[in-house]
Amino acid sequence: MQISNLLSTETIVLSLKHSDKEGIIEELLDLAVKTGKVKDRKKALKALLDREDLGSTGLESGLAIPHARTNAVNGVALALGISKTGIDFQSADGKPSHLFFLLLAAENETSVNVQVLALIARMNLSSEFRSKMVSVDSAESALEIVRAMEG
Repeated sequence: MQISNLLSTETIVLSLKHSDKEGIIEELLDLAVKTGKVKDRKKALKALLDREDLGSTGLESGLAIPHARTNAVNGVALALGISKTGIDFQSADGKPSHLFFLLLAAENETSVNVQVLALIARMNLSSEFRSKMVSVDSAESALEIVRAMEG
């Protein structure tokens, strides 16, 4: 499984319009809908917000991964949003988040869901990855950086 196979230039936004948690989730969900894998946007949004209510998906080092498993999606859908200035996503380290990977996986995709979460978290361990992604100037370049991290 490779993150770059789940992303495309259509599912990457370099400058998020929203600065609140729900707005960011909705903005990224709209990108995920473009994959054609989201069957029911309203149901997918509810699953994402319900998951967020269990505990923030804002991690450390500027990363947030709003995610949910739901039958509102076929397979796996992924979208990426970037904020150069950072946005409060109630992260574990209390710092603003800059990289937002929204992940939706079908209920029966448990192992893929966990695998994708782990791959994203592993990439974000690299300070070089984080700094390159925050300063990227095109969706194509963001995708190239992800591919380079995958080896």
